[in-house]
Amino acid sequence: MARPKRKVNPLQSAPAPAAPARRVYKAGGYARLSVEDSGKPGADTIATQEELLREFIHSQPDMCLCGLYCDNGRTGTNFERPAFERLMEDVRTGKIDCIVVKDLSRFGRNYKETGNYLERIFPFLDVRFVAINDHFDTLTAERSSDGYIIPLKNIINDVYSRDISRKSSSALAIKQQRGEFIGSWAAYGYRKCAEDPHRIEPDGETAPVVRDIFRWRLEGMSILQIARQLNEKGIPSPSRYHYLKGDVKSERYAGSKWHQQIIKIILANEVYLGHMVQGRKRSDFPEGQKQKRHPKDEWVIVRDTHKPIIDEETFNAVQKLAAERKRAYHERLGCYDNLGTTPNILRGLIFCADCKRPLVRYKNTYYGTKKPYYTFICPSHSDALDSCPKKYIRETELKDVLWDTLKKQLELAADLEKRVRKYSHSQAAIDKAQTLEREATAARQTLERAQMLYDSLYQNYVDRLMTELEYVEMKRQYRADVEQAKARLKEIEQRRQSASRQAGKNPWLMEFGRFKGATELTDELAHTLIERVEVDANNNISVSLRYQDEYQALLHTLFADGEAVSA
Repeated sequence: MARPKRKVNPLQSAPAPAAPARRVYKAGGYARLSVEDSGKPGADTIATQEELLREFIHSQPDMCLCGLYCDNGRTGTNFERPAFERLMEDVRTGKIDCIVVKDLSRFGRNYKETGNYLERIFPFLDVRFVAINDHFDTLTAERSSDGYIIPLKNIINDVYSRDISRKSSSALAIKQQRGEFIGSWAAYGYRKCAEDPHRIEPDGETAPVVRDIFRWRLEGMSILQIARQLNEKGIPSPSRYHYLKGDVKSERYAGSKWHQQIIKIILANEVYLGHMVQGRKRSDFPEGQKQKRHPKDEWVIVRDTHKPIIDEETFNAVQKLAAERKRAYHERLGCYDNLGTTPNILRGLIFCADCKRPLVRYKNTYYGTKKPYYTFICPSHSDALDSCPKKYIRETELKDVLWDTLKKQLELAADLEKRVRKYSHSQAAIDKAQTLEREATAARQTLERAQMLYDSLYQNYVDRLMTELEYVEMKRQYRADVEQAKARLKEIEQRRQSASRQAGKNPWLMEFGRFKGATELTDELAHTLIERVEVDANNNISVSLRYQDEYQALLHTLFADGEAVSA
């Protein structure tokens, strides 16, 4: 019997592997200008940094500009900066995978935190980092066993930053001791001398206003009456005056009015006697401490540094009057101590619907009976009658409205709690929970498999089971699989938490449930459940409650399957 011929497929040359597509990075340019450099002639500017970043990114074939992030007037000694936080949020959501800065000092001067970003955070997030002027690119930079050499430069930046901050602080302190003015602008009534910005002189426009304020006070006008007088005359307040002069640009100062606190500050300021008064507020840049007020015995006061606006006799008479008024005020308060005082449980919750300022609580007494009662009034209207409509509402009226509103919410919470218990045992809730559990199990298995393949890849390469090109490509692919599986598992977990928050662990239900059985409005109840209350000129009350988004989510969940939760 003849042997059958074996079928042999002709050998065909395998097609050459396609060259991997070049990665195009989604670049975000980050610019920062420190407090020390801000506004100085010849100093670096945000605009020049932005232009440099644009030109560099556009010139790179593997980069696409996806956004510019700018922190103007922010120190580099920490990373608590609004634009930087937005940048990192976009990195985490995948909008940015490459960060470009002018140089490392613009990114940060704290070597520990900067090194942590370069060595740990950016590699973990697969983010490329480029410092243009330092010729540093994590894509091409060599790493030693201890990491990048470049963090050494950050140590120098950090030391330099602290050094210049200490030197600046010391230099400013010396200027203060010499009686030199170091502020942005002089106290109201004065201006910087044109020939020497460290000296001040009376301002021809505002000095007469200061004299009028002192004169009116000695004539018996109250501080409130003085503020109203200035507003009625149309005289710009200090903030509005600087806005009109172009010293400040923010629109919020455009309509600033005189109010009592401004008058009090002017009447107590020794600068009008010709003495330089500085150091009321200080901050410690080297240690990153925020600005804080200092007691008067720590102020820096240097006598007779400039021309006075108010003579000493007038100034002392005003201080004596202020002391007498203060003593009389406290004596008046003491007269009603026997009537008792009720705590202000609505503090920080009641606002004017027009000017948005907090309403002020005042204690009054009924004529004849001396029985106390409280009212809320608008401070803007008190300062300037035409600046805001009058607000005058009794505390008892406010409490009645708020308690009625909250009582209905508490009753609703009790009803919905029953529905939630029924819903949690419904088939719809069980099916959702089981579906999410199945998805989570599948995602965990996928992640475990991807992680196992990724972990075994290096050993396969060491054992020469693959080429270097194959190792690099498969490492990239497996890492992408791991990240995708992690993202999937995270998304499922978020859905599970969301489902939990929408039903059994709903914040609205939990917080309102805490006060089940409450019989009156209390301090804790008000501040836990009320977000904000606004009162208009007609005493209409608008109440904003907390957890309203969670409340709507709960309703959506419960009534998606109406038959499952019907009462």
